[in-house]
Amino acid sequence: MPGASGGNVEGSCQALCQTLISQNGLQRETADISQSVLYTSLMGLLLVTDNECFLNAVVQCLSHTPGLRDYCLLKTFRQEKSSKEEAKLMEAFSRVLAGLWDVDGEDTEVNPRQFYSIFKETVPYFSGYSQQDAQEFLRFLLDRLHTEVNRRVCVRRTGKEPVQKYAKFRISEEAAAMWKKHLERDDSKIVDLFSGQLRSSLHCSVCSHHSNTFDVFCDLSLPMPKRGSAGGVTLRECLDLFSQEEKLDKENAPMCERCTRRTQSTKRLSIQRFPQVIVIHLNRFTMSRWSISKSTVCVSFPLLNLDLGPYGPVDCGAVLYDLYAVCNHSGTVNMGHYTACCREDNGWCFYNDSSVTPVSENQLQTNQAYVLFYQRTNSNSTLRK
Repeated sequence: MPGASGGNVEGSCQALCQTLISQNGLQRETADISQSVLYTSLMGLLLVTDNECFLNAVVQCLSHTPGLRDYCLLKTFRQEKSSKEEAKLMEAFSRVLAGLWDVDGEDTEVNPRQFYSIFKETVPYFSGYSQQDAQEFLRFLLDRLHTEVNRRVCVRRTGKEPVQKYAKFRISEEAAAMWKKHLERDDSKIVDLFSGQLRSSLHCSVCSHHSNTFDVFCDLSLPMPKRGSAGGVTLRECLDLFSQEEKLDKENAPMCERCTRRTQSTKRLSIQRFPQVIVIHLNRFTMSRWSISKSTVCVSFPLLNLDLGPYGPVDCGAVLYDLYAVCNHSGTVNMGHYTACCREDNGWCFYNDSSVTPVSENQLQTNQAYVLFYQRTNSNSTLRK
């Protein structure tokens, strides 16, 4: 943060938290920092190097995730984490957020250099100065933050775990058992906010046997329907393509439990458990044998009341989400640039590294939209209990 040390930022953040809690009667676990008129988020991020705009765009989107922002600013992770080691990356990330939501409002730029340096120590894959993919960075970042603040003690796995059978269970019971097993190892604020559960349904075309597998996800990577650059598509069409039935030949199909061999089968994906925050990745980049290409199709998406209920369990009802941030990618595969659009109390703002400008809602839907951040607005049993 220009003109301020990390200690000063942390001190001012703690002072504001104490003021919020004492004056407004807020509990540390439930305090919503955004309700304070003392805070402003209209701050840009300085470029660490010319090729690291992906970091700035993702951090701005995460900074506007209320549950994560408040968790960082209130330093709740210091009481929750099971490890006695310092959560270096989370501490550095929290300092960046403390700078973005500055109390004094004197600075208009925040320098994420120290945060990114620590991140590259934990994820050497991002060392160097080449352009990186924003969605890939987001996945690595959330995974490392989760590891540092995991509420469960890390247990080293020995060998391959036995596959449990749930043949006599209903699908919901089997899914709940798998989710409980996941939480026994991985339980953190990151999981609370971003983790959901996918169901993969497999149907054998030979013996008609049905089987289900359940996997945890932190984002949905959606395929893009084939269109010309002039013809647009909707987010609903991308979701339909993601969840449509897929035919698998013998070579690509898993082993049928009843036939005990590989058979032709069909597979369908659906959302079994919905996260509080759903990150939707529009998979614009496709790889062929010799090159990578980018789709420039414009995807229209709802700003309010995105209903994902049709992609969940049969009886789940409406599952509604509101958009609060968009990570954009402009340019080509080799010469690209990342920016972010985030929802503020009085409208939307466009974050282009250190520059912050207002943007209208009708300017959000472009062929540059790459990663969409949605917040759950209603709740039911498909949320974690």
